[in-house]
Amino acid sequence: MEEIQKYVDMAPDLMMIYGTKVLMALVIFVVGRWVAKWLANVSRKVMTARNLDVTVVSFVGNIVYALLLTFVVVAALSQVGIQTASLVAIIGAAGLAVGLALQGSLSNFAAGVLLVIFKPCRVGDFVEAAGVAGVVDEITIFSTKIRTGDNKMITVANAAVMGGTITNYSVMPTRRIDMVVGVSYDADIKQTKEILSKILDNHPKVLKDPAYTIGLAELADSSVNFVFRPWVNTADYWAVKFELNEQIKNELDAAGIGIPYPQMDLHVQSLPQQN
Repeated sequence: MEEIQKYVDMAPDLMMIYGTKVLMALVIFVVGRWVAKWLANVSRKVMTARNLDVTVVSFVGNIVYALLLTFVVVAALSQVGIQTASLVAIIGAAGLAVGLALQGSLSNFAAGVLLVIFKPCRVGDFVEAAGVAGVVDEITIFSTKIRTGDNKMITVANAAVMGGTITNYSVMPTRRIDMVVGVSYDADIKQTKEILSKILDNHPKVLKDPAYTIGLAELADSSVNFVFRPWVNTADYWAVKFELNEQIKNELDAAGIGIPYPQMDLHVQSLPQQN
């Protein structure tokens, strides 16, 4: 009975001491959680203002909130008197283990964030990356979906996209068509250049600025090769290239200028007969 009475007498003091600590811990948890939510929302607004992908904004916002909330919980437990050093060590070890297990995924996630921030390619761009050429259909937090010209959807890991060379054919408003036109050695050089120039001057989609280039580039084995380099709007590239190939063939044929194909002349020399 004396022992019980002793604890009963100590109850007010214990409640005063630990009750205050518990109350402070609750205050830290409630206020800290509100601050964590506020900071997470601020980070989301900042990323949204920079036109980052919605998926990335949500994912990063959740990570920020989780990290801040973990810090708040540790601070609240410490206020109560619980030794948090071991808890922090356990959380750190668990985080390290998870990080090592998800190393590839985290690498893809980091690459995805870089893709969205630096924007080497955007949805709708025609790119060549990681050995794949096509239109970027979607950029997610872990992978990039590319739609090829024959309508295949290829999913490429973001780390593979960022880890290699990205050739973006859509980012510039204009592109140059590089072609080589070969004519026979019998063709008149001046006449050939005039025909090629006329084709470009009359084509409605060939740009006047920058100016096109036509020049004799090479005296090849079977042909005289001209470089043929007009500038066009990026959206018109393939259509104009196909049209120019057809017009060049028709115009040169009409002018009687031959377009040679590789050939080899063989000279057979008879050997003297042996008796």
